[in-house]
Amino acid sequence: MDTFYIVLNVAVLVVLIGLLIRMQQKHYSFTKRVFTGLGLGIVLGAILQAIYGTESDVMTQTTAWYDIIGSGYIQLLMMIVIPLVMVSIIQSIINLEKSSDLGKMAGWIIGLLVSTAMIAALVGIGSAAVFNLDASDIEAGQEEQERGTAMESQLGDVEGMTVPEQVLSFIPSNIFQDMTQDRPTSVIAIVIFSMIVGIAVLGLRRKKPDEAALFTKGVNAVFAVVMRIVTLILRLTPFGILALMATTVANTNVVGILELGKFVIASYAALFVMFIIHLVLVGVFGLNPMTYLKKVLPVLTFAFTSRSSAGTIPLNIQAQKNSLGVDQGIANMSASFGATIGQNGCAGIYPAMLAVMIAPSVGINPLTPEFIIQLVLIIGISSFGVAGVGGGATFAALIVLSSMGLPVALAGLLISIEALIDMGRTALNVNDAMLTGTLTARIMKKLNLTNYNDKTAIEQETAV
Repeated sequence: MDTFYIVLNVAVLVVLIGLLIRMQQKHYSFTKRVFTGLGLGIVLGAILQAIYGTESDVMTQTTAWYDIIGSGYIQLLMMIVIPLVMVSIIQSIINLEKSSDLGKMAGWIIGLLVSTAMIAALVGIGSAAVFNLDASDIEAGQEEQERGTAMESQLGDVEGMTVPEQVLSFIPSNIFQDMTQDRPTSVIAIVIFSMIVGIAVLGLRRKKPDEAALFTKGVNAVFAVVMRIVTLILRLTPFGILALMATTVANTNVVGILELGKFVIASYAALFVMFIIHLVLVGVFGLNPMTYLKKVLPVLTFAFTSRSSAGTIPLNIQAQKNSLGVDQGIANMSASFGATIGQNGCAGIYPAMLAVMIAPSVGINPLTPEFIIQLVLIIGISSFGVAGVGGGATFAALIVLSSMGLPVALAGLLISIEALIDMGRTALNVNDAMLTGTLTARIMKKLNLTNYNDKTAIEQETAV
């Protein structure tokens, strides 16, 4: 009998995918199809949970089939991340008018990412204080205790990592290993390698222009092919969001959310405040915040459902370049760096809130100037190299809590709502990367304002 229900559930997903395909044939906009997929996924997931419950065999096997579409889509995006980053950055550098622009570009991008992470830390501290969050008020079950023990065991891997060692981890030693994204900092290592290649080509032009021209022609050809692959994959976005959202909602721990509702509300309040700060920064730099918001929403929707900053890189680059009018080189670099540096949600708000929650349990007042300054500085430094996939926030929390002398095991109390909060954190991370690209382009006068203000540009980002 279970098989019948599983087949029925899969058939429902297929019908909904057919509806999205029909919308595409009717030339509905990309944005409308993305949000339709999101809405249908929420409804389908809620219905599945109401009928079968989160622990049933039918639900487990149904979501396994749904993952072919949802997780399969993320894997396709992850597949193209390294080729896209590598070829895009090499092409961007060899097309630079002045090589000095490269250093300015990297400096502004990294500076903005880290600065906003420190602002996010202050927002997280404020939210935890306003909602009076205290870890000692949360009851730890067996699963939470096991998670806490696991976090303590991971602490040894990051506790002794000094700032120079963190910086050293960015430098590639085996480029083929980094192409497999084996390390949390693999994307940054690829960026650095690609920058070296691009700079080498600029030098080669002066000494051997024919060889440089041949290489440039090859890079441009590969870039065209890679961008075509990206376009083909991005066309699957509405289907991926539908399946991802259905799976996420169907497996959501409602009891855990109710038990830890105060932390959920405090977290999303902090995320919302930081989103507003992002929009204020857009306005400060003389750009229309609502235009920015409308153009980034489809990308943020995918980031929210996928919980993967790295997986969102292709959409991030496309939206910055085509919708916001950001220079291609800046878009490539900000999206790549933003997947691992200065993540406002995972490396800023989350560890700050945990530190304020946990400090009273060991007799520390977290609202003293000394504690706050130390916490914000540590978060700024440790915001380098946070992995751009689900779980990066745990890595950041381990670094920050251990640096502050706080017990890391208590962070395991939040395991039942981790996925729900991580969705919002990832959306904020990706928005910060897009904001950084937009502001850097504005500062360096490489923002196409006509494109930015063009309301139809949002529909061109996947060329569908």
